[in-house]
Amino acid sequence: MNRDRRLFAAGAAAVFGLSGFIVPAMGQTPPAAPNADPRLAERSIGRPDAPVTVIEYFSLTCGHCAAFHRDTMPRVKRDLVQTGRVRIVFRDFPLDGLALAAAQVARSLPPERYEPFITTLMSTQDRWAFNRNADPREELYRLAALAGMTRAQFDAAVADQDLARGILEQRVAGQQQHNVNSTPTFVFGTRVVPGNLPFDRFAALAAETR
Repeated sequence: MNRDRRLFAAGAAAVFGLSGFIVPAMGQTPPAAPNADPRLAERSIGRPDAPVTVIEYFSLTCGHCAAFHRDTMPRVKRDLVQTGRVRIVFRDFPLDGLALAAAQVARSLPPERYEPFITTLMSTQDRWAFNRNADPREELYRLAALAGMTRAQFDAAVADQDLARGILEQRVAGQQQHNVNSTPTFVFGTRVVPGNLPFDRFAALAAETR
């Protein structure tokens, strides 16, 4: 993690007052927050009546997550999602302050722009998350602007403590419900499978899920 990214991550934690929740201990649950915020509603792709639902827990600064979205997800979408066989539910599991801020920005976009935006973030991760010569906040804003977000909307999104808390509460729920402790982690029915899965393995697990 470069110096600018460390500063941004630390700054995010300080602003949100949530530094203790960045890597919460198993079994710890942050204070409850209202569930009415539409930005925290489910984000998914695929037909609602698809016979198989797969949950993906991911962090936007996770290199293994980026590799899955770059190398495997296009075929998953083409062969499994678009054919109506699989629905994928996305669950944020931020591993650091920058991933949390990026998740806040993604969830502040209109729902139909969420999946395209996280796909963009995954494919450009080296540019905005790990670029030693750039300010990660500014690089993240440039990508958000391409998705239609104004500077004022971006600043409001990354400073929104309620949204940050809601995302982190969902992260803790993933730990408690599915014992998630790394990213990416996939849930096929009741089967929890961590790691960057190649397409053949993903398709086989989906086929075994009913």
